[in-house]
Amino acid sequence: MCLSIPARIEVIEGEMATCTVGGAVYQASIEMLDPAELAPGDYVLLHTGFALQKISKEEAEETLRLFEEFGQLNDELDEEERTTGKRII
Repeated sequence: MCLSIPARIEVIEGEMATCTVGGAVYQASIEMLDPAELAPGDYVLLHTGFALQKISKEEAEETLRLFEEFGQLNDELDEEERTTGKRII
């Protein structure tokens, strides 16, 4: 299974874009997309250093919100495992 993350384009230089996710900065190739359709402030899905698809700001925010919920759930499960000594699958 592949996982891509929504990232905001900050700067475009040729076929590369500087993108951010939270406080993390990534360099991403935009070769797979039409650069004429991309601008700083746009959101893309990133996977292994490549921008795969342009997405809306709303889509990006919703996906990041879901990632945060998954992280919280994982923390809760980890805590339950620590306190009960039982592995939760």
